[in-house]
Amino acid sequence: MAAGARSDTAAVSIPMSVTDVSDEALRVVATGIPELDRVLGGGLVPGSVTLVGGEPGIGKSTLLLQLLGQMSQAGATSLYITGEESASQVKVRAGRVGAIHADLWLVAETSLPNVIAHIDSVKPEVIVVDSVQTMHDPMLGSAPGSVAQVRECTAQLLGVAKSRGISLVLVGHVTKEGTLAGPRVLEHIVDTVIEFEGDRHHGLRILRATKHRFGPTSEVGLMQMADTGLSTVDDPSGSFLADRVSGVSGSAVVPTIDGQRPLLIELQALVAGSSLATPRRSAQGVDPGRLAMLLAVLERRVGLAVSSCDVYALAVGGARITDPGADAGLAMAVASSLTGNPVADDLVVFGEVGLGGELRQVGHQARRLAEASRHGFRRAIVPNSAVEAPEGLMVMRAPTLAAAVALAEIGPA
Repeated sequence: MAAGARSDTAAVSIPMSVTDVSDEALRVVATGIPELDRVLGGGLVPGSVTLVGGEPGIGKSTLLLQLLGQMSQAGATSLYITGEESASQVKVRAGRVGAIHADLWLVAETSLPNVIAHIDSVKPEVIVVDSVQTMHDPMLGSAPGSVAQVRECTAQLLGVAKSRGISLVLVGHVTKEGTLAGPRVLEHIVDTVIEFEGDRHHGLRILRATKHRFGPTSEVGLMQMADTGLSTVDDPSGSFLADRVSGVSGSAVVPTIDGQRPLLIELQALVAGSSLATPRRSAQGVDPGRLAMLLAVLERRVGLAVSSCDVYALAVGGARITDPGADAGLAMAVASSLTGNPVADDLVVFGEVGLGGELRQVGHQARRLAEASRHGFRRAIVPNSAVEAPEGLMVMRAPTLAAAVALAEIGPA
């Protein structure tokens, strides 16, 4: 070949006006799982690549097997490629979750050339690869699961999905820190990244999109794990509050926002005397740093002595709260436990707490108050600048955390 000649024979793209670009290829195909469709903005897009991550045993394989079962029943040919289990093991799970269908194909394979050959043979419309870390290309010298193997296998599978209009879903492992394992390039080249969260000791599971090229990332999906698979949670707030005991100190209900969904979460705290030089601080489902800050505010701005006490904080039901609007509720739970005065059963509280002890406004206040009213709460302690409450709910405005404690009547006698 002459010097300077082009070796790239790929077709040359042609620039065009954005008004002439067709978006017909971005049609959405519903998965048949309402909560997953909510997170995906309606369903899967043909030719898209979705990466699903979550802790071992959380239910990723169960969810995706249900996904293929639903889409097969709707007439789509689907292929489940398992690199961690045998086909017979997958069939047993498919029978348990009701995913047995003639259009659902199973294969246990880890060699990438063989996987591509199976795709050519079955010609599926939807593929699940469980998991991408088990795939390997014999042309590479590295071991399965290495950075080079994961990157190259993902790139080749992505090319197959894009060129043939196949919806591809990859299962990814996570590290001890809860982040997706493997090279960060995986998250950059796929179209959608979904985190599947929850506590394996609780039934609640949360779907959350951290990246989505075909829609917003503001929605979350809530599901319940049962013996027959994952099901939709019709009333998540009611599920979180189902076993709440009234009249017990150290408990406060907070209307939080997760994505676009209002949820009522019970926050619990237990304050006990400590014999340790450095008192213990334990936080489950809430940010430990946020808890430490609230304890300092309670000590300095409210006058509650908690620095010499052990403090345990918990978001009930396996929930994980990152909403700053839960600050006031967590602080009230700590104050209630310290003084022994319970927060009234008909009272909710929300607001971000500043270092000066002030109560600051947070987003989606109307949704929070409407959700509290729907579940029978009659009073709400809110920041001064909060919106008006719906009918049947009385708003109690507090400029500071100290004022909120006084309004709730949980201060020291």
